[in-house]
Amino acid sequence: MDSTTIAVVIFVAAYALIISEKVHRTIVGIFGAMLMIIFGILDQETAIHHIDFNTLGLLMGMMIIVNVTSETGLFNFLAIWAAKKVKARPVHLLVALSIITAVCSALLDNVTTVLLTVPITFSITQQLKVDVKPFLISQILSSNIGGTATLIGDPPNIMIGSAVGLSFMDFVNNVTLVSIIIFIVVEALLVALYGSKLKTQPELQDKVMRLDETSQITDSALLKKCLGVIFFTIGMFVLHSTLHLETATAALTGAGLLLLITFTRNEAMIAKALSKVEWLAIFFFAGLFVLVGALVETGVIKMLAEEAMKITGGDSSATAILVLWMSAFASAFIDNIPFVATLIPLIQDMGAMGMSNLEPIWWSLALGACLGGNGTLIGASANVVVASMASQRGKPISFIDFMKIALPVMTLTIAISNVYIWLRYL
Repeated sequence: MDSTTIAVVIFVAAYALIISEKVHRTIVGIFGAMLMIIFGILDQETAIHHIDFNTLGLLMGMMIIVNVTSETGLFNFLAIWAAKKVKARPVHLLVALSIITAVCSALLDNVTTVLLTVPITFSITQQLKVDVKPFLISQILSSNIGGTATLIGDPPNIMIGSAVGLSFMDFVNNVTLVSIIIFIVVEALLVALYGSKLKTQPELQDKVMRLDETSQITDSALLKKCLGVIFFTIGMFVLHSTLHLETATAALTGAGLLLLITFTRNEAMIAKALSKVEWLAIFFFAGLFVLVGALVETGVIKMLAEEAMKITGGDSSATAILVLWMSAFASAFIDNIPFVATLIPLIQDMGAMGMSNLEPIWWSLALGACLGGNGTLIGASANVVVASMASQRGKPISFIDFMKIALPVMTLTIAISNVYIWLRYL
């Protein structure tokens, strides 16, 4: 077999094992990546090059900040505060937490958002004794929809904006409205699906309503330091392009600063903060980046993209619709970052070859790649992080159970995007 065939076989076998859940996805990711190197599909240096440190650094930095902040009782405070605002009604709480997740994902990024909101979700669902999984599924979907709405919400948008010269306001004017519509439709569906199942006892609601959220803060001095560092880090996220810094640098700077001013020489607390990093998710991502990198190196992704483009015969409208659907389903099963990185130069080449109207194609790529991440449990970084946090708390979300709900929802969101792209641009 040639290298391309071997790469495809390893990749398909890895995905089959992930879907079957016979072997933990982290082991599959690491071992699959090593097989790519052992069989000479790519060497170690090239494999390392394909591991996106910006994603991993962002994850690790924010996980450290969240772990230290959790020591203050802030998440319990926010959980009780949010629950009291909606009278401790589970369905209303699901919608409220989803709105918070979507808005924060648009203004920060979806991974940072779920790292902050998932601990809150676990805390309040335990108080109300309701199933946490509908809340987690809703927050995964909301984080990716919210991330679609702005330039900084999801890595594919950052890449497209950088390549094409699109500003923050360009994204607001072109994709924020459809993202809001999609969010409303998805939340309505989830309420219809889970509403009858999300029941709690009146006495538990009364108990939550009587709780004093301020009593949950156990270390106010540490909380002030954590909040200061969080706002500093968010400021770096907002200004990262102006400062010419990657988001990983912002997150790790915040993490380093927080450890410096809180646990300066306390080795036990430093070890505790680092031990709570979701290392299973980190190593899974590293392996997944190498697996996809092997497909990039052997030209599989580029070949698929080029073949798909031939189908449209150079027609701008047909190409936009094809890019929307192709990027959505590709992003559901492979990481959207290398896929978008491959498609950007291909679309630019179309412009150089005479295709006059590329604007709808760029917005199709942004909507497809970001919303497509909702299709499976490994379609986007936020999904994997939530799944890892859920597993560590004894509430695992299975690949198949998630896909049964998420893939039809993702297909519906792409259909809505299709109508939007057609009506607005074509």
